[in-house]
Amino acid sequence: MARQTKAQREWRPGMPKKRRSVKVMFASTVLLLEAFVVLFATLVVFGLRSDTIPVGVILGVGLTLSAVLILSCAFLTKPYGILLGWVLQVLIIATGIAEPMMFLVGILFALTWLYGIRTGARLDRENAQRDREQAEWERANQPDGDGGQQSLG
Repeated sequence: MARQTKAQREWRPGMPKKRRSVKVMFASTVLLLEAFVVLFATLVVFGLRSDTIPVGVILGVGLTLSAVLILSCAFLTKPYGILLGWVLQVLIIATGIAEPMMFLVGILFALTWLYGIRTGARLDRENAQRDREQAEWERANQPDGDGGQQSLG
């Protein structure tokens, strides 16, 4: 039998499902897209600059940065996760040293990262407010315990 997570072990029928963070989903999407772009940019630099930059450096830096981008998705729920994302944005912009087009690509991804973080945080706040209002409404409008049936007598 597969090992269960803490949330799975503590789940009971009727418990509401915990909502996933929109901010984390947006941030993960941006980081994963960046990982693919960095992988392809590594191939571009390998093809265009392998005579001036050692191949080991090109592949080592490019593949490591792609792997770190993918692995950093696991840390987005931690307090330092978003800061790690910003550091990676700066590193991607810095790859423009090897391929100048990456300055533009890095800046565009940094703007996408900013938009995803800000919009995701706003949507998370709105969802939390909506959940509080829904719970309040459900408490105020609970049936009287007769299953919603009214007596005719």
